[in-house]
Amino acid sequence: MQQPMTYGGHVRAVLTLGLPLVGGHLAQMAIGITDTVMLGWYSIEALAAVTLASTYFFVLFIFGSGFALAVMPMVASFHAEEDELNVRRATRMGLWLSLAFALVALPVMVWSEPILRLLGQGDEVVVLAGLYLGVAGWGIVPALLVMVLKSYLAALERTQIVLWITLAAAVINALANYAFIFGNWGAPELGILGAAWASVLTQFVSMIGVVVYLLWVMPEHSLFVRMWRADTQMLGKVFRLGWPISITALSEVGLFAASATMMGWLGTIALAAHGIAMQLASITFMVHLGISNVATIRAGNAYGRRDRPHMARGAIIAMVMSLGFAAFTVIGFVGWPEFLISVFMQRDEPARADILAIGVGLLAMAALFQLMDGAQAIALGLLRGVQDTQVPMVLAAVSYWLIGIPCSYLLGFKMGFDGIGVWAGLVIGLGVAAVLLNVRFWGVTIKALGRDSENTQNT
Repeated sequence: MQQPMTYGGHVRAVLTLGLPLVGGHLAQMAIGITDTVMLGWYSIEALAAVTLASTYFFVLFIFGSGFALAVMPMVASFHAEEDELNVRRATRMGLWLSLAFALVALPVMVWSEPILRLLGQGDEVVVLAGLYLGVAGWGIVPALLVMVLKSYLAALERTQIVLWITLAAAVINALANYAFIFGNWGAPELGILGAAWASVLTQFVSMIGVVVYLLWVMPEHSLFVRMWRADTQMLGKVFRLGWPISITALSEVGLFAASATMMGWLGTIALAAHGIAMQLASITFMVHLGISNVATIRAGNAYGRRDRPHMARGAIIAMVMSLGFAAFTVIGFVGWPEFLISVFMQRDEPARADILAIGVGLLAMAALFQLMDGAQAIALGLLRGVQDTQVPMVLAAVSYWLIGIPCSYLLGFKMGFDGIGVWAGLVIGLGVAAVLLNVRFWGVTIKALGRDSENTQNT
């Protein structure tokens, strides 16, 4: 009988698989950070516009990402069962569903300005954001396809290549931004449109890079052979697992989008400060997301083997590692807020003092935000690993929309706490989600898996 893995073994396994994933997420995040920093150097109006436009893009991207995220636990489980045929089938149908969503979302990207006006944003910000999305929106097609292929590679524990491809994309984006935003190296000065063209270029280069790697290094799964052939049975399986993930992700990102909209009601300065604070919180969240992905993969493997003790120990390690990093983040956000915020602005920015005044308070709230966001992200990752997505969808939607958003509005506007109140609502919504999702995993899923294992042994 195989000896159970020790806690130390779980730590090493999570680090081995997780560090490249965390690095890949950070590299992906660097693309958005580059846009924010360079457009902040260009003008505060451009910074506010890209904050709004990036949130809009991210809402649609995350909404469509459920099918890619469904591929990860399915491939991990099939791989643990040594079922390579279904590994290929699940990945292909994930590509089908992601492409279909991207084509539906594309017109909403290209003609975004009327929708942004309905959100009550200022005219100048809306016009600039609409220009950005009219170009950058085309990037949702390669972005979603790349996400499916990255999920496939991660589930097969090939995380190193995911890191290197994402790093290369981040470098390409930075160089293209520097050229097209400011007109360097003989390129035209396009401002916010330059950032949009850089984003599209980066997404397509990433897609080409991943496809070339798979054709060259991993031809055994023949992912792209007869891609046009429908597989309705597997399409249904990926859809049934993926759509609740999409709704869950939309619920969470909708919480953030609503907060950006409310911050826009407070003015351009408040929205710019919010954009900086959210970028910093998003950077640190990439670590939690990487650990969550590892939790999904390892839980998926354990689920395929019906190995409850392995899953429980791995879950504990993932949660402890996430909590430890969150504590480290709190120290940075509370200890050096002005330094962190200043990275996103030029020293001679006229609105610098006002942005700092708002941003310091928002970063203090972001410190609490990290604790809650990490805890709910790990729980979601574990539940996806055991292919439990529908109940978590309901729990998340209630937490984010029925609790988080109303609290943000009441605290921010009715009780007069402005931006601090808006962020406090985020913390409350994420905190409720963390509690409910952890109760779901530990109180229901783990116990059910234990009963299934006992029944299998008895029979």
